[in-house]
Amino acid sequence: VIDINPTLFKKLGISYDDLKFFKDLGVWGLRLDEGFSGIEEAKMTRNPYHLKIEINMSTGSHYLDNIMTYDPDTNNLLGCHNFYPQRYTGLSDENFIKYSKIFYNYNIHSAAFVSSNNATFGPWPINEGLPTLEEDRFKRIEVQVQHLKFVNAVDDIIIGNAYASEEELITASKAFYSNYPVLEIEFLKDITDFEKKIIEDNVHLYRGDASEYLLRDTLMRVKYHEKSIPPKKYAGRFFSEGDVLIANDDYSRYKGEVQIVKKKIENDGRRNLIGSLTNESKKLLKYVHPWSSFIISQVSGEK
Repeated sequence: VIDINPTLFKKLGISYDDLKFFKDLGVWGLRLDEGFSGIEEAKMTRNPYHLKIEINMSTGSHYLDNIMTYDPDTNNLLGCHNFYPQRYTGLSDENFIKYSKIFYNYNIHSAAFVSSNNATFGPWPINEGLPTLEEDRFKRIEVQVQHLKFVNAVDDIIIGNAYASEEELITASKAFYSNYPVLEIEFLKDITDFEKKIIEDNVHLYRGDASEYLLRDTLMRVKYHEKSIPPKKYAGRFFSEGDVLIANDDYSRYKGEVQIVKKKIENDGRRNLIGSLTNESKKLLKYVHPWSSFIISQVSGEK
């Protein structure tokens, strides 16, 4: 996909109605970053070569609305966010979702960028990562991918810089193709094999009648109702945001229920502390919505 602008069309003597020049170059698509009025983009999407016309999703303007008034062929129209080489210039989550929603509402295929921490090459002589989201800069690549999956605002994820390591490609791929978003947990050392089985061997479902304090998966108490979960002593008076709990034998019919703390609660002894979500996964909790499914898995690299 190559970047083009109106000046390039004039210099090459190319009409918006005939993109054969670009077809002959062997490109797959054209990215239009600036300077077009809307009608030119719509014309280009109707090219007979099925070249994809990609537009910038990160402008926060009514650019797409304008193009749509000229009846483009949406099969050939794509949206892709910018990447941001300069630190502190990437998009916030709020703006990312806001801008992406415009494309989602028109059912336009979309993409955003994550960044390799192994890469040394980008479009500019700067090596500060190439993500779309500023919050993801310098994070592990699988964490960046999970973030975009939880936000659920784009279809494709692109690694912006070169070259990702083999390990990064594997972990990013696993994160992207996982059937469910993954929250990472750091287990306590005294966790039992059965408690770990409850957490890691199941897909968890966020109960629909959401509490302000707890994310509850009640399916586990049904599945393991015949099993014993002895209470464990925990010195702390309170459980904090991101703590992962399992209701123990002392909680009667709630025994086996998996809970994630959203807001500090008192420890009355009827819940066993299993571990805590990583700081990155704690931030993803706001994107786990009632009736959504997810996986809880041990932090990558831990044993």
